[in-house]
Amino acid sequence: MNMIQPTCAAELSQALRQAAATSTRIRLGGGFTKDALGGTVHAAGVSISTAAMSRVLAYEPKDLTVSVEAGLPYAELLALLTAEGQMLPLDPPLAGVSTVGGVIAANLCGSRRRLYGTARDVVIGMSYCTLDGDIADSGALVVKSVAGYDIHKLLTGSFGTLAAIASINFKVSPAPELTRTYILAHPSTQAASATRARLASGVLQPAAVDYLNPAAAARCGLDGHVILVRAAGAERVLARYARELDGAETVEGGQEAALWERLSGLAPDWLSGQDGLAVVKVVHPVQVLADLSDLVPGPVWSHALNGVTRLACMNAVEVAKACSSAHLSLVEWSDPSRRQGLQLWPAPGPDLELMKQMKSVFDPKGLLNPGRLHGRI
Repeated sequence: MNMIQPTCAAELSQALRQAAATSTRIRLGGGFTKDALGGTVHAAGVSISTAAMSRVLAYEPKDLTVSVEAGLPYAELLALLTAEGQMLPLDPPLAGVSTVGGVIAANLCGSRRRLYGTARDVVIGMSYCTLDGDIADSGALVVKSVAGYDIHKLLTGSFGTLAAIASINFKVSPAPELTRTYILAHPSTQAASATRARLASGVLQPAAVDYLNPAAAARCGLDGHVILVRAAGAERVLARYARELDGAETVEGGQEAALWERLSGLAPDWLSGQDGLAVVKVVHPVQVLADLSDLVPGPVWSHALNGVTRLACMNAVEVAKACSSAHLSLVEWSDPSRRQGLQLWPAPGPDLELMKQMKSVFDPKGLLNPGRLHGRI
């Protein structure tokens, strides 16, 4: 398949327009490192990669804003911010190999969504290219803006099925003075759920509260049904956590960073390292954590105060069981070589029709990443 690598937004728009003129289906991406995420692009005739578009367009540390091209490696953006004592706390999987555009197109975030929100909460503007060859802007490089429609929120999480992201504007956060993670091991799911409930009703405001079943905990070098509490702030703030979480094991510094990095990569690692079939993402009320944790024997990882749980499945029977709960569920990660026959998004609900209508506005011929959005769009 022919690969096109534009170096700027003008070249990107031209490549899209030329492909659309011949009704050629397009495989659109950055580094194409997340083929196991979402669905498979059907019968594409050309690949267009934004990986060569990797400039930092503007950075105003005092304004807490940064604008970068979509192909900039995510790790380079983090290094830039870290040097200024700032951060973009999304914690996406495959952060070391992803492009910024890939992270945003997939709406990826991790454990710190508890305090800092998701990708849609930190993207404040975007430049994008359409199949008509137009280059358009949405939002601005200011934290508060009323300029036009929030098209950038629509494109975030669209998996490149509507338009090609050329550049992205972010609001960033000051890095905390200190961080520390408190590890609480429990003998059962019920005991871990009781700790989750206590944290939910308490006064502490941790950056993350995650639950790991024994299979997931073992992948991170831990034992039992584990609750991880990630705290940030001054030493006196962390001392309060130590008092409230008496008896917890603590990690910080490089050991803490390594722990959360291992955790963020749990889903793709399950596929490659354990010959797993799929990772099912379930969105649910936080109170039902105990019910979900026993659905499958493999790793279970939950953002315990956000109601997002991932279950690793070894076979189609386990996938069906994980997706059969009375909650919103989809196959988030799956082995592309074993994906055929899997229903990636079993019950999308009434929103799918609205999504199809938006697809017809941006891409009436269905040329951009067909099938990429969990096999539905």
